[in-house]
Amino acid sequence: MDFEKPWYSSRTNWASIITVASAGAAALGVPVDAVDSAALTDTVLLAVAAISGLVAIFGRLAATTRIR
Repeated sequence: MDFEKPWYSSRTNWASIITVASAGAAALGVPVDAVDSAALTDTVLLAVAAISGLVAIFGRLAATTRIR
């Protein structure tokens, strides 16, 4: 693979995190039967994309040096 991306933009990582979280919740007695893992993964990825966009915008606004 020649292309690298941050860990948080990997669908596989988020699906794994959601799987572990739902298994942990089920072990604690939280009902997770009605949760659609694929839809939850998509929602989490959209939220991460939105948050990273906001961080980029606010980071650029707060920057004290110019981009070359």
